Amino acid sequence: MIIYNVTISIQDSSIEQEWLQWMKQIHVPDVMKTNKFLEYKICKVLIDDESTYAIQYSCKDQETLNDYLENDAPKLMDEHNQKFRGKFGAFRTFLQLIEQG
Repeated sequence: MIIYNVTISIQDSSIEQEWLQWMKQIHVPDVMKTNKFLEYKICKVLIDDESTYAIQYSCKDQETLNDYLENDAPKLMDEHNQKFRGKFGAFRTFLQLIEQG
């Protein structure tokens, strides 16, 4: 299993609740509608005085993730950037699940 982790730091705290609601109601459901991912988790990074979130999407294999990144991600990322441009920083990591208990 591959985990696609998107970490987003909200730089403008006045939009944090709007951003979180938009992620829950619009963006994450749109990502899941691509049918490339099995599940997702929205996590808040516990750092004092920071508004940082990690959204983790699990998919069955690297091929599926590559398909998403090539065919779906550009449009979805552009929508996010248009709505919140200049108010966040983001980076992505790709994780291979080795063992789960």
